Amino acid sequence: MILITGANGNLGRRLIGALAGRVPVRAVVRSERAAGMLAGSPGDLDVRIIDYLDQEAMIEAAMGCSHVVHLVGIIRESAASTFEAAHEGTSRVVAEAAYAAGIINVVYLSILGASPDSPNACLASKGRAEDILTDAAVPALVLRVPMVLGEGDYAARALRQRATSRVCVQFRADSLEQPIYAGDLLSAMMSGLGLNGETISGRFDLAGPESLSRRALIHRAAEVLGVPAPLVISLPVSLGYLLAGLLESMSGNPPLSRAMLGVLDHDDHIDPGPALSALGLSLTSLNQALRQALVETGPG
Repeated sequence: MILITGANGNLGRRLIGALAGRVPVRAVVRSERAAGMLAGSPGDLDVRIIDYLDQEAMIEAAMGCSHVVHLVGIIRESAASTFEAAHEGTSRVVAEAAYAAGIINVVYLSILGASPDSPNACLASKGRAEDILTDAAVPALVLRVPMVLGEGDYAARALRQRATSRVCVQFRADSLEQPIYAGDLLSAMMSGLGLNGETISGRFDLAGPESLSRRALIHRAAEVLGVPAPLVISLPVSLGYLLAGLLESMSGNPPLSRAMLGVLDHDDHIDPGPALSALGLSLTSLNQALRQALVETGPG
């Protein structure tokens, strides 16, 4: 049985579908609303509603499971959710629960650029969470990924909206993106779980086959969709940080924060070869990923 935390997210729901008919899944979510998002999911699914920081409840949820996929994470803090709680706190709880329940391995989804030494609060917190899991008694696979594009997810909807606009305004449009298709990330997680062989542990940077500027990505998306390429206007990222700081001073739950902007503005340009070799994977081409994610997503 596979335990998935944060199972109501787009990747969690996709993973549940991919595991259907192969192994039973225990999906951990933190609210009735989140549990409702899993209604009608395929396969043998056991949904548990618990606080991710409740150690005893997480241990109980882990009992009887063999593997854990830890998908809980945020890129923007709010009054109700801090980076420390969402990343380090939940990772400590998962590590302890995995040990208590005799879990074989943990798969953790992180972000490209994560490091305890990062000046960005989100990336530093993610890096510390990675350390917690990789230093724990139960082996862990950490996958650091950039933008993930999948059918119907937020990133695909946002990219489609930009590509089909006449004018698109972006902060630092020359920043580098290296998006990965959600199906490829799913395959990586499945490989890490050992469903196609032995379990895999360690830290790997995994991204798509092409690194290109955000402007070029928007133009490529327009080409795939068969629409005229929009005029992409690039604004200085310093202006974005000024706006984010202002929003933070005005609200405990701003729509944009400086840490969030720093994650989104990170230049992604890595060699995915070592990860592909370790995980036994090949990548979907960028054009094919765009066709599958953007065309399936549709407008709206």
